[in-house]
Amino acid sequence: MALRLETVSVNLEGHPLIAPFSLAVAPGEIVTLMGASGSGKSTLLSFIAGDLESPFTAAGNVRLDGVTLDGLPPEKRRIGRLFQDDLLFPHLTVAENLLFGMPRGPRRERLAKAEAALAEAELSGFGERPPNTLSGGQRARVALMRALVAEPHAMLLDEPFNKLDAALRQTMRSFVFEHIAARRIPCLMVTHDQGDVPASGRLLLLKDAMVTDA
Repeated sequence: MALRLETVSVNLEGHPLIAPFSLAVAPGEIVTLMGASGSGKSTLLSFIAGDLESPFTAAGNVRLDGVTLDGLPPEKRRIGRLFQDDLLFPHLTVAENLLFGMPRGPRRERLAKAEAALAEAELSGFGERPPNTLSGGQRARVALMRALVAEPHAMLLDEPFNKLDAALRQTMRSFVFEHIAARRIPCLMVTHDQGDVPASGRLLLLKDAMVTDA
């Protein structure tokens, strides 16, 4: 699995936010794009995920596993995404949140997969609990496992550690990066915090609409 951006650009009402650039993200690699707030980082992720909204526009090609994603709706792209907020559904249990994005199949098998995911996140026995009874770190782990049980072919991280306190940030960084690398999922992360960049990971800088190597 590989994620490729080919001469991708992002504009706001004709004003360039990101000039055309190309990027290849290898399986298991986490590439970080850093830039100031409002520079177009999250907008780029929306274009890749297929949910870019007006007044933003974008051009260029996005390819995943050699397949062009142009014109595909978000649910057909096999791209997982994590945001600053965990976005767990409050009216569903923890297990039901995991089942929501999981591929169709026999319910017994899907429940077993949900339980295995919770065990992997050190949350065994939490399946029947409502999300509002979990701590911030527990909710963040559930959000990641929900994305992973959907069996994504690529991951997009949109400042997922921004709202965590300092101690929890480091724990969640390690948790997220280890799971992505273990599954060999290509990942693009946007942030404005140098501390979020994985050790030895590739870092790109977005400044004055240009994307350059750090």
